[in-house]
Amino acid sequence: MAESTTTQQPPTGWDKPELDLSNANWQSSSQGHGDVQIAFVEGFIAMRNGGSPQKPSLIFTPAEWRAFVLGARDGEFDLT
Repeated sequence: MAESTTTQQPPTGWDKPELDLSNANWQSSSQGHGDVQIAFVEGFIAMRNGGSPQKPSLIFTPAEWRAFVLGARDGEFDLT
């Protein structure tokens, strides 16, 4: 599947810079759960659906990423 080479435009009022993700080094989960991929770009963390890489990525600050990871570890996002 071809990589998207477009720069994603942030929504109005977005407090994060516009990031060029066209050359990002995307990493997949080592446990094989889903198609989630992350990349570290310009001090931010981008997360995308590896099955649909052309769709917009979520962009996290390091503090937001830490809160997300800790919440996931604690089961905050479990469906049960």
